[in-house]
Amino acid sequence: MVKCNFLAISFCALVLLTSVNPLLSADSSTHWWNADVDKALASAGENRAELQQALEQVPAEQRKGMAFLIANMPDQDLRELPSSFLLTNCRLAYETRSAAPWGKSIPEGVFLNDVLPYANLDEERDDWRLRLHALSMPIIQGCKTPSTAALKLNKELFPQLEVKYSTSRRAPNQGPAETMESGVASCTGLSILLVDACRAVGIPARVVGTPLWTDKRGNHTWVEIWDDGWHFTGACEAGDANSLDEGWFVGDAAKAQEDVAEHAIYAASFQKTQTPFPMVWADKNNSVSAVNVTRSYAPKQPVESKTAKLWVRVVRSPRERAAVPVEIRVPDGKEPLRTGISKDETADLNDYLEFDLPPGREFAILVAGTRRVIKSPAAGASLLIEIQLPTDSK
Repeated sequence: MVKCNFLAISFCALVLLTSVNPLLSADSSTHWWNADVDKALASAGENRAELQQALEQVPAEQRKGMAFLIANMPDQDLRELPSSFLLTNCRLAYETRSAAPWGKSIPEGVFLNDVLPYANLDEERDDWRLRLHALSMPIIQGCKTPSTAALKLNKELFPQLEVKYSTSRRAPNQGPAETMESGVASCTGLSILLVDACRAVGIPARVVGTPLWTDKRGNHTWVEIWDDGWHFTGACEAGDANSLDEGWFVGDAAKAQEDVAEHAIYAASFQKTQTPFPMVWADKNNSVSAVNVTRSYAPKQPVESKTAKLWVRVVRSPRERAAVPVEIRVPDGKEPLRTGISKDETADLNDYLEFDLPPGREFAILVAGTRRVIKSPAAGASLLIEIQLPTDSK
């Protein structure tokens, strides 16, 4: 008869189990997540228990995503977000990737950084994913690629929600819930809404912007969609566009300067980088990371322009832009050389009716019975003309 030492056998069994399964350990302080997550937990203060609960309850196949989120969260989110919010966001993102026709083609890094995250910039944290999924899925039904789906969303979602661009919005960085409730947003708020709608149906998307155009007339924010590479579109600016990589700001973006911080173009990144995303409404806030993507828009050697740009803005009052027919003629001409419709309040504040003209020549601008003669600027330069409509015009 062989005598067994029960304690010795139990110890040997525990050693064997921990050697073949790294998730089991005799040391209860060892977890499945890495040191980056531990560092984030140490910054969570009283909210640490919520984050640890999310890490312990997340399904094994979603662990990489949960670890990515917690390791890269801004400090305020570490201290405030509950486990239920993170678990739901993670579950819905993974389910959507599995269901999307293009889901298997999304690189893991792109999924983690541009589908999974619950936020873009410093907007209020919303539980938007389920609601936007329900709103967006009928719109993209039958779409086989991220590009076609994103184009349909940009064209149809905003009218359906009755959301438009407006300078009367409460804040430039509104979250999707406030934008949908108020019906108005800045270019940044519209971009946040479109990115979230894309992510809700498994389309990788990110917010992109510049703090200041090179002609110093303002900032702008738009959206990039991933479809075997990054492509851009203006949120709520789809118009009749049938493809990505079109927009009124293409010419301005081509003049961006990669090495000049205020004139560069940045893509927001949830994953931490050494470059902050420039939020002009909170210029001291460096909590949002970015990637400098200027090279995607501006050639290293700018193409020399042989024409001058004339921008025309027509207003009924100092605060109301009007969409009316505009003609460009030679000063004594009977027929128009160029025609167009000026932009009203639904267009971005920096989006003007634009004409390419020969440089250094005189032209007449005709708008609703008003005639103004101007001289076009030098080649490569631009000139903005504002015309006030008569008070009795409609």
